[in-house]
Amino acid sequence: MTITWQGHSCFLLEQDGFRIVTDPYTGVPGYPPLELEAHEVYCSHGHFDHNYTDAVRLLPKADSPFTVEEVDSFHDEKAGALRGGNTIRVFSAGGVRVCHLGDLGHPLSKQQLAAIGKCDVALVPVGGTYTVDAAGAKAVCDGLNPRCVVPMHYRHVPYGLETVTGVEDFLRLWPSAAVQRLPGNSFTYLPKEGGGECAPAVLVLKYPV
Repeated sequence: MTITWQGHSCFLLEQDGFRIVTDPYTGVPGYPPLELEAHEVYCSHGHFDHNYTDAVRLLPKADSPFTVEEVDSFHDEKAGALRGGNTIRVFSAGGVRVCHLGDLGHPLSKQQLAAIGKCDVALVPVGGTYTVDAAGAKAVCDGLNPRCVVPMHYRHVPYGLETVTGVEDFLRLWPSAAVQRLPGNSFTYLPKEGGGECAPAVLVLKYPV
């Protein structure tokens, strides 16, 4: 599966020519307007920086190789009283499971971890204020134990919401050897042989390319 970061919390997932966009945004400082094409669009919640579906031109219907699982969560630590609900989604195709955590605002419960199950790639908000902060994001990763972690929803001047922090606080919580800074905003993840445990790699994608 090919995973491409479009900035903020927006990703393009591609498998066998089928394209999924999740959490398209508008009005996020620094980022130019999104112009994407996809067969399907998913939004974790109804805020402007996650649900701007007008940025995505829908392609003709096609058979999808993806299965999509949803897990209910909240945008804050008060059961949604502050910012409402948030939908975690696991996108599976080609033997790869990618978990997009949306604007998760609280630790994952045992029930939520069980519902998500094993994931290969976790797309995790790390900037705090509206989501879990660096320490909270690390705890979420420790619970999920994915093979690969991609941080999202953080400020990298001049891009991103001005009230969230950068990615460095999150990266400092990992062994330096685990952190890989890729030269671009896209990578292809192939299914791994065997089911053994391994320490996650943290992939920092580059925007813009």
